[in-house]
Amino acid sequence: MAITAAQVKELRERTGSGMMECKKALVETGGDIEAAIEWMRKQGLAKADKKAGRVASEGIIVTAIGDDARKAAMVEINSETDFVAKNEDFRQFAADVAQKVLVSNPAALDDLLAMALDDSGESINEKRQALIAKIGENINVRRFTFMEAENGRIGCYVHGTRIGVLVAVEGGDEALAKDLAMHIAASKPQAITPKDISAEALNKERDILIAQAKDSGKPPEIIEKMVEGRLQKFLSEITLLGQPFVKDPDIKVEKLLKNAGASVCRFVRFEVGEGIEKKVENFAEEVRLQARGD
Repeated sequence: MAITAAQVKELRERTGSGMMECKKALVETGGDIEAAIEWMRKQGLAKADKKAGRVASEGIIVTAIGDDARKAAMVEINSETDFVAKNEDFRQFAADVAQKVLVSNPAALDDLLAMALDDSGESINEKRQALIAKIGENINVRRFTFMEAENGRIGCYVHGTRIGVLVAVEGGDEALAKDLAMHIAASKPQAITPKDISAEALNKERDILIAQAKDSGKPPEIIEKMVEGRLQKFLSEITLLGQPFVKDPDIKVEKLLKNAGASVCRFVRFEVGEGIEKKVENFAEEVRLQARGD
């Protein structure tokens, strides 16, 4: 049967897919709109499975915060390219996922992916697969965090779309909480205090410093003092309280908090793609694969 422009238009409006894809679906299903939607969903799942092994190391960090600033959520959603990370559908999906984390506080990533994202009843993972089919790139919900401050507030900061921070603060005010989140985004502390640094990380750094100091030719007792001094300097550089405050380097964060009668309970910092091994791009090969529909 002949497929009309009106049928194609209706299917596009209901699925958000391209004209040619809608026309193909209607041809395959004899013009039945509902059957065409189901056919497209099945095709989408096949496409998602096919793209699942492709590295997705770009993307965005999105946060959601409760009205009283006592609860907040943050997610990292990955795509293969920065271009897709700017896509409005992709960004809306990420924002919706962050809001779901804020409302539901899932226990694990698999639990989050299984949750219905909206009134359609489709799970987050099903929405993700449909987005893969529509956009044509692998998309992953990589990680999330939920934070609650029972006796304080949460500072939230996102730098562009690539770095995000949540920090739980007791005492102080909203401006201080945001300043601390901005500082963490910029200075990348590994922990709040030296006590929070693992013995393994501490011993590894000590071994490096000892090896460096031995080249100085100084006596063992002097080397020991050198190593301990450098270790303390190292700890102040990688812990939040020991770092110079990014907005006023003349004061350390510990002093800033003391002056405000505040303390930091917890923080989480996400940066897009950290820890993901990125592939070396071959532009010509990518174009060839896209032309084939891979």
